Amino acid sequence: MQKQKINSLVWFRNNLRVEDNRSLTNAISNSDNIIGFINLDPRNFAPTKYGFKKTEKYRAKFLLESITELKSQLDKLNISLIVTHDYLDKSISRIIKQYEIKKVFLQSEWTRDELLEESYFPKNVDLIKDFDQFLYSPNDVKTLYENIPRGFSNFRKKCEKYLSVDDILPIPEPLDFDNKIPIDYPIPSLSDIGFNLFDVHEKSVFKFKGGEINGKKRINDYFFNTSNVSTYKLTRNGLIGEDYSSKFSPWLANGSVSVKYIYNQLKKYESEVDQNDSTYWLYFELIWRDFFKYVSMQHKEKFFSRDGIYGDEKQWSTDQKTLSNWINGKTSEPFVNANMIELFETGFMSNRGRQNVSNYLTKELKIDWRIGAEYFESMLIDYDVHSNYGNWLYNAGIGNDSMPFRKFNPKLQSERYDPDKLYEKTWLND
Repeated sequence: MQKQKINSLVWFRNNLRVEDNRSLTNAISNSDNIIGFINLDPRNFAPTKYGFKKTEKYRAKFLLESITELKSQLDKLNISLIVTHDYLDKSISRIIKQYEIKKVFLQSEWTRDELLEESYFPKNVDLIKDFDQFLYSPNDVKTLYENIPRGFSNFRKKCEKYLSVDDILPIPEPLDFDNKIPIDYPIPSLSDIGFNLFDVHEKSVFKFKGGEINGKKRINDYFFNTSNVSTYKLTRNGLIGEDYSSKFSPWLANGSVSVKYIYNQLKKYESEVDQNDSTYWLYFELIWRDFFKYVSMQHKEKFFSRDGIYGDEKQWSTDQKTLSNWINGKTSEPFVNANMIELFETGFMSNRGRQNVSNYLTKELKIDWRIGAEYFESMLIDYDVHSNYGNWLYNAGIGNDSMPFRKFNPKLQSERYDPDKLYEKTWLND
């Protein structure tokens, strides 16, 4: 039976890639005419109630680079990409009417802001959703758990024992050029969305650049060109340099590469080069990423609430001077200060740093954890709603930590992870 000729829209959200993209693959399989669509909503770059821009310059620049790369990749598939800079409700109504869109293929989301976005679509348009951001698919995990356990270890062990990771989807074959809908929407510049041009800080641990090709290049370098993954478990708590950790997170966060692609390359590395505790530990971290997504899916609004998932009406402070000192690296703890200055100057911070500064803000300074989470949302180049809020809940003692009262000592942490004070000197001596 011949496919019905329907104008379909692929709405790219946090899946800015062509390889292993289920929405794109499904759209091509079920449509003749396809348009890609991305909207840069001004609300995503505006100040929120705590006074931070929802998205700051670091992630904004990385996002525009990723969109530019996606447009180039889609051109090779004879698919045009519409990029609009408007309120989504206005933009999507205009595009659907103009191009007579009948179907919209999109990655399924479940958190508050993303669900609000979906509500803007007209009711007469079919939204065809898929879960495409997991290592282990929701359908498979549901066979193990109706309710995700509080502890990560139980989740990890069952997934490892009973589930398998799906194969990645190949890059689709190009569409018939005669069916291409010719559209040329310019990609907004950084200044168009409210930011000045800037250079990456000279002390940045990595010169991140967005896009699928750059993400794959980093994966290939970290695995096959350097074999740095073979020492990941030993170096992952580092603070300085390109290679103490994988640095895959920015591309994962906006979906320039899929988690299954990384897993696939990791398995190839283990088969062809080396398999040890370090290669396993990177896989271990990918499961953590899945875990926070399932936790947010289960607990919904509690995931963002004042008392978190397992809180007990703690008395949080919103003292502005205390908060300002934390943000600007002016606390009494040099280790905390160095990490906060690195974040401000580069949009990135090590995992060790993130644990320390969030634990310090919530358990020492007693500041409302949601303010810290929102500041990270603004500043981090690799912001991911599930991992960010999940980790903040964890470090505030109201999430999935089996020892919710644990409290880091920044001085001891500095002695252990920065014994020669090289990291502190890097960021505190300017």
